[in-house]
Amino acid sequence: MTEYEHSPVTVEGKRAVVVGGTSGIGQAIALGFASEGADVVATSRDEGRVAETAAMIEDRGAETARVTCDVTDPDSLERVRDRAEDELGGIDVVVASQGAISRESVADISDEDWDFVTDVALDGVRRVTQAFAPAMADGGSIVNVSSLAARLSMANLPAYSAAKGGVEAFTRAAAKELAPELRVNAVAPGFVITPQNEDTYAEGTEKRERIDERTPMGRVADRGEIVGAAVYLASDAASYVTGEVVTVDGGFADSAF
Repeated sequence: MTEYEHSPVTVEGKRAVVVGGTSGIGQAIALGFASEGADVVATSRDEGRVAETAAMIEDRGAETARVTCDVTDPDSLERVRDRAEDELGGIDVVVASQGAISRESVADISDEDWDFVTDVALDGVRRVTQAFAPAMADGGSIVNVSSLAARLSMANLPAYSAAKGGVEAFTRAAAKELAPELRVNAVAPGFVITPQNEDTYAEGTEKRERIDERTPMGRVADRGEIVGAAVYLASDAASYVTGEVVTVDGGFADSAF
């Protein structure tokens, strides 16, 4: 038998920045990385959440830094990059998990709302890549957070759907340009319970029942169930994976009936 080598699925020893990492799925990824042995800077605009999440990272034995950022401001992202380099000694992994949403119809959404969503959710991913890619170590990994909305039509989410579709297209484009030094992939969660939407997806609600019935796994996801895909894409086990979107939706998108 021919001998071969493979790398484990772990981020132990990695140095990571999670943009939008102080709430929801982004926070779950940041804390998951820290629990796996990575040093992690979790950043967002909310100073209180940055401090709270940093304390949780430290409780897991990881190094971190307390720094806020605004993904609409390139200078702000560069400050985060510089702090992460200083505090962690370098950057191996960047996760772009920031988000924005507007629940207006195609007919009613204003330019202001459209621009707000796309500026954060799509242009923000571009800015994160531009700020961090030049500073990342060879073999580094960028993981963008997309959504099931990029693949499926959902009422009253035109800007969000367009932005997430753009994230997936940008991921493929960046993967081609940044290879072989860096890998760029995306995770596309389905319906996920977070502290921000737990009332919407509460058991017994009509919306929850419709989702559970349509999903082959029979339920919505806990945000911790998205972490594994991000860990894999950030790990050396995915060293030959780039330009891919990993969908984590319990089979929802591919279930016709």
